[in-house]
Amino acid sequence: MLRRVLARAIPLPSTSSTGLPALLNGASRFATSSGDHFTDGGEDGPFSFPDHHQQQLPPDVARGVDAVVAAAEACASSNAADAARALDRCGAEASEPLVVTALARLRNICGAAHAAFRWAAAQPGYAPGRRASHSMLAILAKHRRFDDARALLDEMRRASTASPAAVLLLIRRHCAARDVAGAIAAFRALPRFGFHPGVVEFHGLLSALCRYKNVKDAEHLLMSSQEEFPFDTKSFNIVLNGWCNIICSVREAKRFWSGMENLGIVRDVVSYGSMISCFSKSGSLDSVMKLFNRMKEAGIVPDRKVYNAVVYSLAKGRCAKQAKMLVRTMEEEKIAPDTATFNSLIGPLCKVRQVQEAMEIFDAMLGRGLSPSVRTFHALLNVARSPSEVFDLLDKMKELHCEPEMDTYIMLIRKFCRWRQHESVEKLWSAMPANGLSPDRSAYIVLIHGLFLNGRLEEAAKYYEEMKSKGFSPEPKTEEMIQAWLAGRELAKASASVRSKGGSVSLRLPRK
Repeated sequence: MLRRVLARAIPLPSTSSTGLPALLNGASRFATSSGDHFTDGGEDGPFSFPDHHQQQLPPDVARGVDAVVAAAEACASSNAADAARALDRCGAEASEPLVVTALARLRNICGAAHAAFRWAAAQPGYAPGRRASHSMLAILAKHRRFDDARALLDEMRRASTASPAAVLLLIRRHCAARDVAGAIAAFRALPRFGFHPGVVEFHGLLSALCRYKNVKDAEHLLMSSQEEFPFDTKSFNIVLNGWCNIICSVREAKRFWSGMENLGIVRDVVSYGSMISCFSKSGSLDSVMKLFNRMKEAGIVPDRKVYNAVVYSLAKGRCAKQAKMLVRTMEEEKIAPDTATFNSLIGPLCKVRQVQEAMEIFDAMLGRGLSPSVRTFHALLNVARSPSEVFDLLDKMKELHCEPEMDTYIMLIRKFCRWRQHESVEKLWSAMPANGLSPDRSAYIVLIHGLFLNGRLEEAAKYYEEMKSKGFSPEPKTEEMIQAWLAGRELAKASASVRSKGGSVSLRLPRK
């Protein structure tokens, strides 16, 4: 049955002598397609932090950034007055490039970032611009400092640097905190900042709710807002995408899909793409191919993102040959495969440990002039079998200007701790600042657990204290683990002291 469905969907193309479809060799001849699909995007959308390594900062500004970051990190847990004095002593001169770049480096240490921003705002001759203010707002909202974020938004309104996108950022972070009421209140507050909440902003609210798994609330809001925001396909697609790709519930997706038909909502290429992706994630290759064929029979032309979802489903279902054939079909339809297309092949191949074939696809991708993404390298790093393979891939990332993310370091620290490669762990940890990253709470927790489980207890305790000094709260399990070890160490010291004096001591811990 599946073979017949595949045959209908994928015509047999010519292949090269290597067995790979000819499309995998050489550069693309066709323009890219575009579609109104929904992606996670960056953490803060329009306020993604700049890669300061790509910016050519003047030497004096670069030195100022280093000085501000060092001073702010050192006083992260100090009060505001002490922090301001420490930053005054650093000798830097506030400017928009300096503040934006410093905030990018301090984004995981909210107290330090806020201290640096307040210090800069108080300097004569400098007023935070839109980019610096948006960056600070993103940090405060990410760390759930909502009162401070709203206060900053009021300052931005007075300075005419506020925007609907800034309010949307606050909405997103309320959604991330599962604070639906706070998100809707922020949306309703748009007029206070001089903005009218139109359909674009409504779509932004629905997207934010869905992105952070508040899909049921988003659906209720959609259905109850028909008078203010009449039903349209895009609104329904946002919620459908939430059920399909955020909650990944086939049952709820089918229910909502049928509801769209009952309400007379036109289902377009984005609607079909969401359902195909949902079936793909659930491992139902047969359902994917049936819906793909039904879509084409309905006269809806698949776009690149739909093709990518089907390619991923085929590769995941161990139909790599058919997946490559479908990529060739894309080119015949004048839709250029992109990085995501190749990731749709590389990721599943790595998961089933077909590493050699994944590397061949990776090489073909480079041969076409496509730039691998962090996701590409994560798939390959996950199946690396030795430290040398890991560092070769990291060198390749650097060569291709693909900067590692915090998740990259967390994954590799966990891997190296499992391999007991302590020198490699130290090398990775020290490389973070050079790549413009400051370790966040998750990185510290992974490192501390890895060191502890490898018997490097003193080092684990040192990083535990460093984590707390930066204002990160440890997980209860981490706290319990470290405190038990510290108590045991103190008892051992007491025992040794008593024995040296000829006495004895009980090492039993007191009952709670």
